[in-house]
Amino acid sequence: MAAPVPPGAPRPGANARQQSPHPNFNPNFQTNPNSLADNMQNMNLNRPHSMPNSGPRPSPFGQPPPFPQSSVTAGFPVASPPMSRPGPPPGMVGRPAVIPAGPPQTTLPANVPPGRPVGLPVSHPPPFGSRPPPASLSSSTGGAVLPSSAFPSSGVSSASAAPPPSGARPSSFVSSSPLTGGPAGPMSRAPAGPSSNGPPAVGAGALPGAPRFPPAAIVSQPPVGPPPSMMSARAPAQAPTMRSVLGSSAVSSPQTPPLPSASSPFPAMTQARPPPLGSPYGPQTWSMQPQQGTQPPHIPGSTHAQPPRMFGMPQQALPNQAMTNIPPAMGQPGAPMSGSSKIDPNQIPRPIPNATPIVYETRHGNSANPPPPATSDYIVRDTGNCSPRYMRCTINQIPCTADLLTTSAMQLALLVQPMALPHPSEDPIQVVDFGESGPVRCSRCKGYINPFMKFIDQGRKFICNLCGFTDDTPRDYHCNLGPDGRRRDADERPELCRGTVEFVASKEYMVRDPMPAVYFFLIDVSMNGVQTGATAAACSAINQVISDLPEGTRTLVGIATFDSTIHFYNLKRALQQPLMLIVPDIQDVYTPLETDVIVQLSECRQHLELLLENIPTMFQTSTTAESCFGAAIKAAFLAMKSTGGKLLVFQSVLPSVGIGALSSREAEGRTNISASEKEAHKLLQPADKILKTMAIEFAEYQVCVDVFVTTQTYVDIASISVIPRTTGGQVYYYYPFSAVSDPAKLYNDLRWNITRPQGFEAVMRVRCSQGIQVQDYSGNFCKRIPTDVDLAGIDCDKCILVTLKHDDKLQDGSECGFQCALLYTTVYGQRRIRVTNLSLPCTNMLSNLFRSADLDTQFTCFLKQAAIEIPTCPLLQVRDHVTNLCINILLSYRKFCATVSSTGQLILPEALKLLPLYTLALIKSRGLRNDGRIDDRSFWFNYVSSLSTPLAIPLVYPRMFAIHNVDSKDGDESVLPPTIPLSSEHVCDDGIYLLENGEDALIYFGSSVDSSILQQLFGFTSVDEVPTQFVMQQFSNPLSKNFNDVVNVIRQQRCSYLRFTLCKKGDPSGMLFVSCMVEDKNANGPSYVEFLVHIHRQIQMKMS
Repeated sequence: MAAPVPPGAPRPGANARQQSPHPNFNPNFQTNPNSLADNMQNMNLNRPHSMPNSGPRPSPFGQPPPFPQSSVTAGFPVASPPMSRPGPPPGMVGRPAVIPAGPPQTTLPANVPPGRPVGLPVSHPPPFGSRPPPASLSSSTGGAVLPSSAFPSSGVSSASAAPPPSGARPSSFVSSSPLTGGPAGPMSRAPAGPSSNGPPAVGAGALPGAPRFPPAAIVSQPPVGPPPSMMSARAPAQAPTMRSVLGSSAVSSPQTPPLPSASSPFPAMTQARPPPLGSPYGPQTWSMQPQQGTQPPHIPGSTHAQPPRMFGMPQQALPNQAMTNIPPAMGQPGAPMSGSSKIDPNQIPRPIPNATPIVYETRHGNSANPPPPATSDYIVRDTGNCSPRYMRCTINQIPCTADLLTTSAMQLALLVQPMALPHPSEDPIQVVDFGESGPVRCSRCKGYINPFMKFIDQGRKFICNLCGFTDDTPRDYHCNLGPDGRRRDADERPELCRGTVEFVASKEYMVRDPMPAVYFFLIDVSMNGVQTGATAAACSAINQVISDLPEGTRTLVGIATFDSTIHFYNLKRALQQPLMLIVPDIQDVYTPLETDVIVQLSECRQHLELLLENIPTMFQTSTTAESCFGAAIKAAFLAMKSTGGKLLVFQSVLPSVGIGALSSREAEGRTNISASEKEAHKLLQPADKILKTMAIEFAEYQVCVDVFVTTQTYVDIASISVIPRTTGGQVYYYYPFSAVSDPAKLYNDLRWNITRPQGFEAVMRVRCSQGIQVQDYSGNFCKRIPTDVDLAGIDCDKCILVTLKHDDKLQDGSECGFQCALLYTTVYGQRRIRVTNLSLPCTNMLSNLFRSADLDTQFTCFLKQAAIEIPTCPLLQVRDHVTNLCINILLSYRKFCATVSSTGQLILPEALKLLPLYTLALIKSRGLRNDGRIDDRSFWFNYVSSLSTPLAIPLVYPRMFAIHNVDSKDGDESVLPPTIPLSSEHVCDDGIYLLENGEDALIYFGSSVDSSILQQLFGFTSVDEVPTQFVMQQFSNPLSKNFNDVVNVIRQQRCSYLRFTLCKKGDPSGMLFVSCMVEDKNANGPSYVEFLVHIHRQIQMKMS
């Protein structure tokens, strides 16, 4: 008789009996790596977009082979792999025609998915900015101090800044390119001359200002990396230093020797401990005098005595904080905010990109490491805590009491993105199969086994780190303890040494068999949709992505069209051609033939492709202007009700008839600015509850709805968006829809939607240690019980905000644990539980909270909370609330942690020194302005509701580049030019600028651009010839090639194709660009300098 196999260990013969894809099966693998033309391996960036199948294919959602089992028992499968991202080169390779029963054989290293370049991309600069890898955390609170001379009271400019001290970084903006790759120019087979850079999809890249990842490319990649000056060895990390901005001295605390770091498993990559919570974007931008160790200059009228201490205050002076002197005329409470102050805008805090990616270990020794900024470039080594891509906390030390948290005025919340894309160089998530018994869990709180559960009594019992309950260890899971008190097999079991792990779900986690992968396409064929080209664009996009759907008999598809009636299509193979079935009743809808409306893709592919080619001509002469959107999605839902799945809706006009018909609120929207401002926000609320009721039913039956709005008019997104938000989907918005420039983006968005890592019929719950509890969840989901969120669909781009509160005191020095469990079904029908663990230290010190604050996560909370308030509160109230959140945090730091008592200085905590800039950018953003269209603002706050942390800051503070002088890069230099501050002072009349926020991009032309540059880049010679609709082309000159390279890298990073809008000075389109200069004073708010003065004045008033 065979010996029993312990749970969690690989079981013999497991591969032999699998009929569904093996957990390690990589659909990207192909036997012939040279068959590029067939599977669009390399995106041909320059094919005319009319060419059939010109779009590249992304790799499907599959599993890469396991990585070398250095510390894990051989044979553990891995979870869903890093996916190729949309962005230039899209797909890795085509799917095999037959799904193999086991993992593909490959000669690559075990941790490199087939098709990926072997080895690690070296020295890719980050997309937005990152902290320098530091030494150990200092005991003092970090802080940035804007200098006394930054706000001189006279009109005389300050003395020139002294050179930075030895070891300081240059303050100029360095190139901010993230990891990139892929063909930058045309392939050798591309046609000569002007060619379109339109339809090809965005390939594997990295997300927006976040850690962006290199695509898996096979053709030669453009060399990328930091400029040579950034490649030099780092100076030794220094202890926090008080820095004065303009020529004053600085005080430094004793140097802390850098901690020895383990040898890096990533060749040529900087190995460092995570950055301390000090500067999130590198050293200060302002220059400092080289003298170290002198006393700070005496400020007239100030004393250097410490302010009165209160509970939570540090015991000694805190040397590293930022001060800004405010002239008396501006610093006095109630003083007018005059523009006479001579503040050098170059000396105030701004994000500084960091060119070197770091290797980040989630825990060092027995303590948690604070994570790098979400917008920086890093590679995670999971040493107990999860990767910050999956879960981040707003403060990386948990306050022991609710009073301490209230005093800090900061938010305590988690941002959870359970299926986020890992960096390609990171180890994949391991899959553990405990067999029929299922994973080991706490019998009281049902928490899953994790590295922070403590085993006692020689391993016979374990203590839950979440609720403190002691359980008996299952007999077949027992293992003796080593001298260090850990289980001897801890490093061989992923669930005991990794922060993130995936368990195979046993039968007890299933109320039915795992659902198949169902994709139902619903297309608006009303007169408006047909005439604007939206219907044809939708049909073309669907036709191209059919080959990207998962292979196999479990993939089912259906299609319907609608105007004032609903048209289903029987796609059964037995029929000579698809058969149209019309449903005229749009008040009491039904599905005509449930069994034949949704069929296996393998049986109906030819019929489906033929139908998609014919739909635009079938309705070409239609004069039906009405749309029965609500009735159509109800009918499609009835067809999908028995299985669940993805419903992808293409909508072009306002739903005007049938269930959930909407009346146009556009006229009211036009007058709402001049009319009652107090009532304007009501136009951002759903018109009625009919669609919400339908959405809850859809979520209950696991139907996830995505809506692609291709319109030139008002469609009431506030009402329509209720359905995708409740079902775990999203809204895509193309306004005004252009048949020239938008089909390429529509195709790329649809392709990424169905090929990105995702799951169906999911349930998520977050558990916390005793003393902390979940207060609320926020995001795109349906919540039927308080503790869980139901997700008909979940994907790698969706992020959920989890707000926390105290229900008891925590013990200083202990650790507080958080665990997110996501139960979901893969696209191949496997039921999995993804468990993500984070354990953070508790503290009684207020200064520790400010030092460990996470800027990106704190700001993302601001952003999401503002988006929640927009539909229910007047705009002025929302803006005031956001501003007060920022002021109260800085007030608390100034009052209880800062050591300087001069009233003329604005003191910012080092970790949060950019908070005022991002708060100002949020106040000026589209969602918080009252001069925008109702639909635009509705889309904005719906987009924010599921936005990931790395994309939050770029949304309100975009990146700007000069493209009129883009140079080709040699060696490891970044393809992207240096970023430019968002101020008109940095925009020249003879320049061309690209501004992108992760979703859209503007190209701005100055009034006196050189005609030869225009000719090289765009093919016209005068700014007056700037077209309203734009499709990128690559011309046969170096400048055009470099520009195309830049655009392709950005698309890779942002995982988005980006819509381009051309703007020129003196034109209404130019005002759109000017409104994005958030550091300038405009109708939407004050300048950055004025905002700092306002914050300082408010702090003074509250202090007095």
